[in-house]
Amino acid sequence: MQSIPVDTTRLGVLRCAVGPEPKIADFESKEVKKDRDGNTIYTVAVTVRQDGRRVSVIEIAVPGEPKGVVEGSEVRVTGLEAFAWAMGDRHGISFRAAAITPVPASASSATAAGKGGGA
Repeated sequence: MQSIPVDTTRLGVLRCAVGPEPKIADFESKEVKKDRDGNTIYTVAVTVRQDGRRVSVIEIAVPGEPKGVVEGSEVRVTGLEAFAWAMGDRHGISFRAAAITPVPASASSATAAGKGGGA
């Protein structure tokens, strides 16, 4: 599976839609997914809104729990990659990032002022 780097500077304002939740590897045993280093993988739903376009929601997997990321807060996504996948007749794109961090209130206010209010 080939990774495709994503330029987050072109995505507009990113906001947390659903806070961090551990990714489940096995729904029967409720086992959580871990990376090679033993870190729990979390998923965060993030809204993406480019200028003049509809809002999209993407789920991003990230190693370790993103601290301070809460629903509605503006976030910064570092090292975002997209992966195309297919299983039988199902297919899609999944996303993973190195980190998701909250944008400090003073920085998000400046962003909103400069971009007409954000999402």
